[in-house]
Amino acid sequence: MDASATDEGQPQSQCQLTIEIPSKPSCSIDSEAPKFLPFLTRFHAGYFRISFSLCGQALLWKTLNQPTQDNDTLRLIFRILPESAFFLLWFVALACLVSLSLLYLLKCFLYFRAVKAEFCHHVGVNYLFAPWISWLLLLQSSPFFGPKHSYYLVLWWVFSIPVMVLDIKIYGQWFTKGKRFLSAVANPTSLLSVIGNLVGARAAAEMGWKECAVCLFSLGFAHYLVLFVTLYQRFSGSNRLPTMLRPVFFLFFAAPSMASLAWVSISGNYDQPSKMLFFLSLFLFASLVSRPNLFKKAMKKFHVAWWAYSFPLTVLALASAQYAQEVKGGVAHGLMLTLSVLSVLVSFALLVFTIINTNHLLQNDDPVLSPSTPHSPATAYK
Repeated sequence: MDASATDEGQPQSQCQLTIEIPSKPSCSIDSEAPKFLPFLTRFHAGYFRISFSLCGQALLWKTLNQPTQDNDTLRLIFRILPESAFFLLWFVALACLVSLSLLYLLKCFLYFRAVKAEFCHHVGVNYLFAPWISWLLLLQSSPFFGPKHSYYLVLWWVFSIPVMVLDIKIYGQWFTKGKRFLSAVANPTSLLSVIGNLVGARAAAEMGWKECAVCLFSLGFAHYLVLFVTLYQRFSGSNRLPTMLRPVFFLFFAAPSMASLAWVSISGNYDQPSKMLFFLSLFLFASLVSRPNLFKKAMKKFHVAWWAYSFPLTVLALASAQYAQEVKGGVAHGLMLTLSVLSVLVSFALLVFTIINTNHLLQNDDPVLSPSTPHSPATAYK
């Protein structure tokens, strides 16, 4: 502030206003993107929901078609399907996953700032687990080599190491870094990090690597308990999930279902902890389907987020198949048949809707693509 004298000798105040233009945040998307392949700017890791679900379906079909000592009539129904149907599904899942992986790899080279924006987003970062979970599911359902094969071992390391690296980064942020505290960023998609550990644990147990399996299982399940309590409490002002993403609430029962399957592989039998986890997933499933109004707004317009319904139903059907094989009762087999048929129908319906609405898959109004503060609810990731 400067002071100067007027004709009357009275001092007059003069204010100087300095305007500083803030620099672009490090997690924003570069507006000067390459002119070619512009659709990649609208493509994000959330599209791996599709491969996520198809790979889960391949694992379900393989499990139901495997020979077992369970000769119940309802179990034998699934063996009517020809083996060629499973091969077709597996190759469709492989083609989808390879295509999505190549597109995302291309985006990493051409639009790296966009990928960085996803990594900084409280929802987008969780879907970075989806590609590796998809590959692990596809590996477990492979019709060409089993868990004891050397290819299986090598590929397990290739797909599991990125999951563990993401674990160290994300779990560390939850309890050590300011605005990235779990209570501030927790949402149902955070359960994908847990599912990644549990899928990796099941694959390791199938190889006979019990120590690695227990390590991954303990890491995933410990954080599942923390997430479960955090999401249950729902602190005031922590609602960071847009309406369009409400289908991801189904991940609530996908995590305990996957934990049940992983523990069966680790322990070697369907014991009490596995049953407890399965019953928990059934309760959470019933709690969600009894509230259709929660998903009503999200179903008004087709969106790739609809694929979030498929994988949780598939992994719940897998857990029910394990339960029916252990209990060997009419009710258990009826539950297995109901959930398996529901899972197949939902996945098929989503595939049809996706083909019909191909033009609406890559939407222009995805808020995560705008150069906004990544932690703001206004930049909801779809």
